[in-house]
Amino acid sequence: MTTITTIDDLKAIYRRRVPRMFYDYTESGSWTEQTFRDNVSDFDLIRLRQRIAVDMSDRTLASTMAGQEVAMPVALAPVGFTGMQSADGEIKAARAAEAFGVPYTLSTMSICSIEDVAAHTSEPFWFQLYVMRDEEFVDNIIARAKNAGVSALVLTLDLQVLGQRHKDLKNGLSAPPKLTPATIANLATKWRWGFEMLQTRRHSFGNIVGHAKNVENMGSLSSWTAEQFDPKLDWNTIARLKEKWGGRLILKGILDPDDAVRAADLGCDAIVVSNHGGRQLDGALSSIRMLPSILAAVGDRVEVWLDSGIRSGQDVLKARAMGAHGVMIGRAYIYGLGAMGQAGVTKSLEIIMRELDLTMALCGKRDINTVDRDILLIPKDFEGDWA
Repeated sequence: MTTITTIDDLKAIYRRRVPRMFYDYTESGSWTEQTFRDNVSDFDLIRLRQRIAVDMSDRTLASTMAGQEVAMPVALAPVGFTGMQSADGEIKAARAAEAFGVPYTLSTMSICSIEDVAAHTSEPFWFQLYVMRDEEFVDNIIARAKNAGVSALVLTLDLQVLGQRHKDLKNGLSAPPKLTPATIANLATKWRWGFEMLQTRRHSFGNIVGHAKNVENMGSLSSWTAEQFDPKLDWNTIARLKEKWGGRLILKGILDPDDAVRAADLGCDAIVVSNHGGRQLDGALSSIRMLPSILAAVGDRVEVWLDSGIRSGQDVLKARAMGAHGVMIGRAYIYGLGAMGQAGVTKSLEIIMRELDLTMALCGKRDINTVDRDILLIPKDFEGDWA
């Protein structure tokens, strides 16, 4: 097998091993996918300053995220359908993150349940909540997260309505997935994936089936999910959920300075500058372009993180140097998971850490906590006035 040295190496293996509908679910955006592409390409516009004759010994990437010590300022983002990328995928990803010393975030739309992941890990993980119309379900899942020892709640705010994702519609991706002749034919070629799936009992959405009203099996799940995302979600609801949770709260999906100020006023522990990986509002600016204005708006009132577009350790360093306290990665670790299971998630983290460490050193820095914009060369119009 070709030596794996980059996230793209893992992506190539992932594409060969995972059914097309799940590959496309990960590797796509909404509508024209402009924002999906810009998330990555805008990082490429930012260049780095090489420095020489600087002591590069005794380097450290250790930091904190929302008060939690981390091996590097990177957390695994919540990703739906993770357990369909690789059998028991959420458990594999959580174990890899725990061993590596970075946080793992379990999605509401996970295949493995909160309780299942807690039973197979020894350290607390984070839980991501989608706000549903069914308030009883939301209150119950928050209570379940507390009982499982979840250490932070990540509230996703940018999915009140679902952005149109053409590939998912064409592939029949839903909950449960619709099997068309084309998808069945493609599934038949993914024998390794299929064999692993036959070895596990975890094939449904473990946080929902058996916990939501009238959702006792996968057959009744589709209609429930189609109508449950709450379009009425507002700041009053967020405040209620904050009080209900009572612990560390991270608000994900902030892409406007005014919204960032509202989030800081609410007293959350961190906000995530994010456009949902380009899967919601197509035509929105990339997360890295919006980061400076959001930082200017909130100052040091709240930790500001970033996701969407990070595919390397250099991207992590650029985000940190631009002012982000930390980042969340999604696709980068999903490639590894689909390619090699738990070992692949570990490999993705190793790749990012190595790239982050070496690039930081070549920029003349030894401690990730001292990195700032001085190491960057930013185009003059990068933070231009978008009237």
